[in-house]
Parts: sequence; structure tokens; C-alpha cells
Amino acid sequence: MVHFLVTVAYRPTEKTEARRTRTRATIVRAATELVAHGGYREAQVAAVARRAGVATGTVYRHFPSKAELLTEVFRVASQREVDAVAEAVADAAAARAPERLVAAVETFARRALRGRRLAWALLAEPVDPAVEAERLQFRRAYAQVFERAIADGVAAGELPDQDAAFTATALVGAIGEALVGPLSPGAHPDPDALVGALITFCLRSTTDQELSLHVHRRTA
Repeated sequence: MVHFLVTVAYRPTEKTEARRTRTRATIVRAATELVAHGGYREAQVAAVARRAGVATGTVYRHFPSKAELLTEVFRVASQREVDAVAEAVADAAAARAPERLVAAVETFARRALRGRRLAWALLAEPVDPAVEAERLQFRRAYAQVFERAIADGVAAGELPDQDAAFTATALVGAIGEALVGPLSPGAHPDPDALVGALITFCLRSTTDQELSLHVHRRTA
């Protein structure tokens, strides 16, 4: 008599998949909190596991290496920041293009200044090459938000004719560079003065006139 062994592939149930998703999110949140407190060096796998309330092996089941974990931390944290800037521009949709750009710059800068250690990690802290690749994507995503606002402003006649993609990329690069020093450990920037200078720079870079705008202090 011949016996056949039938192997049935394991298929995770909705419940087990939901639990897996929750655990992964908990690990990423714990790692993000550690990075926000002390930078990437503080987010050691063992420390992340303790903060997340899971075994070290569980962290490795979800993220085979520390680099993969930190890449996911960067991706999630940076997307949250990009979404906040995009939302600020959308909220100002009824305003003229310069005001929408002000909303974008102010949201970008004030969120960074409120979460300085995490912002430093996102913008400037030396990182693994895999995380650096995400950093480039992060800047491109920011630039796309600015590009749409500038292009819409040009189309509406609210901004002078210009290469929206080039201007947006230059703005994001300049803003990020201008924030590096103030965000660095030990710095004590004046948030209002810094934000004001960034707004002035943005308006001078995209308009052909000096504008005096009331800056709404956002809490988002």
C-alpha cells in the first residue's frame, strides 16, 4: 500500500494577520520613540524589544536586520511629516499661492522644531545606506508638495512663470539645510525668528515682490 503525504500550505487567518500587523506597528512605534529620544544609536534591537514588550526574536521575525527596522522607522516617520505639510497646503486651498507656500514652510519648520531630535534624525543624522536611500525619497516627496503649490500658483497667475519642479527641489534642499544647525544637539534656536526667516526666503525665491503676510501659528 502506498501512502501519500499531503502538505497543506499554512494560510494566516484574519485574526493572526491582524495580530502580526499590530505587533509590527508596536515595534516600529517603540523604535521611533527611541530614535526621537536619542537618535538611531539608541534604537538597538534589544532596547526596542524591551520598549515594545516583546522578545528580541520577535523583532527579528518582523525585521531581519536593524537596518530594515530603522528604514521602516524612517519611512513611517517621514511620511507622517510629508502628510502634515500636504494637509496644511490643502487646508489653505482657498488662499492665494504665496499663502499656501507659507503654510507649507511653517508646518515643515514648526513640526521639526517641536520634535527636534527626531527631525535631526530624519534630516541630517548619519545613517545606514538603506536609510539614506529613504531620505532621498523623503525629500522628493516634500518637493512634490511644494511643486504642486507652485505650479498651481503659476497657472493661476499668482506666481511668476518658473520651473516649478526646480524651484520646489531647491526650496526643500535650502529649508532642510537651514534647519540642520538649529536642530542639532545643543542648539537653542528662536523658533519664531527662524520660521520667519524661512518664510521670507521662500517668498523671495518664488515671487517677484516683497510680501507682508500674517503668519498663522499652527499647532498641527
